[in-house]
Amino acid sequence: MAPLDQLPGLDGRLARQLGFLMEADRLKGVLRGSRIADGSRRENTAEHSWHLALFALVLREWAVGDVDVWRVVQMLLLHDLVEVECGDTPLFDADAADTQAGLEEAAADIVFGHLPSDQAGALRALWAEFEEARTPDAKFAKALDRLQPILLNHAVGGGTWADYAVDEGRERALTGRIADGAPALWGVAQAVFADAVARGWLRPVPGTMP
Repeated sequence: MAPLDQLPGLDGRLARQLGFLMEADRLKGVLRGSRIADGSRRENTAEHSWHLALFALVLREWAVGDVDVWRVVQMLLLHDLVEVECGDTPLFDADAADTQAGLEEAAADIVFGHLPSDQAGALRALWAEFEEARTPDAKFAKALDRLQPILLNHAVGGGTWADYAVDEGRERALTGRIADGAPALWGVAQAVFADAVARGWLRPVPGTMP
């Protein structure tokens, strides 16, 4: 990529901002486990982030408390930017999850470091708030991040549930935080799980009958 800071006459701050935006373009090439809803291919992380921002705009009324939807949208647009450096970690990959936090922290240093320091600090703080998932805004954002792949897996008849031989108990354990940010959406997730088990797309809890 040609460095923008070498363009004659370009303001240094603007060059860093544009450079960050061009680095973010790499997110379009990071593939996730989830398929898009027609099942034709896997989604990329840029598509995932855009879709979640749209989820926030449409589903705001189901959030717990008085969330600031603009802050939620910002978190969702930023939350996976680190994947341009460290790639996507599938939710069901337990081994990769053990090192995920450290890799993503290091990646955040690089990614947000492309920005002017004031913007780098502000945007990284939003990224960290999402990761910690303690505020109402972050809890809602995290709920949407967990819900979207559930809906895509159901749409394609299994998706990553089949890829990783996931059972309903494991899926509930990994996605239960949806209830913290949007109980009504957790109700949707539970209905999807029940239907997916009945259809054979999601394994029943061992020892139970579908």
